[in-house]
Amino acid sequence: MSRVTGILEFVARSESSVRLADLVNELDAPRSSVHGLVHGLVSTGYLQATEDGRYTLGNAVRALLINPSAQDQRVRAAMEALHLEFDETVTLVMLAGDCIIYTEAIESSHVVRYTPVLGVRRPLYPTSAGKCYLAYAPEKYREKYLNRHVPAVAKRSQVLEELEKVRVDGYAVNAGETLPDLQAVSAPVFDNERVCAVITVAGPISRFSDKIDEIIRETRDTAARASVGRG
Repeated sequence: MSRVTGILEFVARSESSVRLADLVNELDAPRSSVHGLVHGLVSTGYLQATEDGRYTLGNAVRALLINPSAQDQRVRAAMEALHLEFDETVTLVMLAGDCIIYTEAIESSHVVRYTPVLGVRRPLYPTSAGKCYLAYAPEKYREKYLNRHVPAVAKRSQVLEELEKVRVDGYAVNAGETLPDLQAVSAPVFDNERVCAVITVAGPISRFSDKIDEIIRETRDTAARASVGRG
C-alpha cells in the first residue's frame, strides 16, 4: 500500500480529525516525508487542514463518489427548485485545493444548453463559483492566489474590487469570461461562516439577458435558504 493511500485511508476511518504525528506513527515513516505528502494532498483538495493544525478528508474525495445520494438533501432540493424555475443547467460546485470541481448537475432541457463535466478541476478565477470561494477566503490566501494567477497589478486590483462586490452582494457572475456566449450566476452555500458549496445556474447569454435580474435574485435567495448557521 502506498503512503498516500495509507494517509487517506487512515483519515477516512478516523472518527475525528488527525494530527501529523498520528499519521507519522501510523505509516512508520519519517516526519518530513509524511509532511510533504500531506501538504500535497491539502493543495489538491484531498485533505483539508483545520484551524488547529489537524487534518480531515477534503472535498476532492467527494468528487470521486458515484452515488449522488451522498449530496446533502437540502442543497439538492435547492438545485431542483432553480432548475424548475428557469430550466437552465444547475450545478453544485465544491472547492478542491486551488480549483473547483462540479460534483452534481441538473441539465437544462433546451437543445442549446451548458453541459458541465463532473469531477474535472477548473480554476477559481474567472469562474463564477470560484469567485464566490475567493471572495470569502482568508485575505492571505486570496492575495497569494491572485499573485500567482493574475500577475498584472492593474488587473489584480480590478479582481479584488470585483471580489469585494461579491461579498457585499452575495453572488458572482461570469458573462463570457470562460466560454463565449455562456453566462453563469453563482451563490455560496454556508455551513455557519464557512462556504461549504456553491450553487450555479448557467446557460447561453442570449437566454439569460431578459431574466438575469430574476436569476440572480433566485440563485442568491435559494443558496441562502440552503445554508445553515447564518441569520
